[in-house]
Amino acid sequence: QVQLVESGGGLVQPGGSLRLSCAASSRIFSIYTMGWYRQAPGKQRELVAAVTGTRSTNYADSVKGRFTISRDNAKNTVYLQMNNLKPEDTAVYYCNAHLDKTADYWGQGTQVTVSS
Repeated sequence: QVQLVESGGGLVQPGGSLRLSCAASSRIFSIYTMGWYRQAPGKQRELVAAVTGTRSTNYADSVKGRFTISRDNAKNTVYLQMNNLKPEDTAVYYCNAHLDKTADYWGQGTQVTVSS
């Protein structure tokens, strides 16, 4: 079992920045693919960004060039740096740790609101 605790959400004006953090409880954190997903009201949860154990990354087209995912294996933590935020980025952001179909874990979510 892996516990994930997100932090860093909040209210920010359009064009602003936030950094989300997700701390994991696993001693084998480094082999998990870590991802950030988001879910806006009335919409399905979608992948925002992911980073593998070998540090390969992929991003949703809507955030490319604005968001950066990174991981610090020494701290068992994954980050999502979000720049030039837009109102359409407003959502609950969830951290995910994935190894296989039997090892797939979610955090509790953190709210990000982009509004003037």
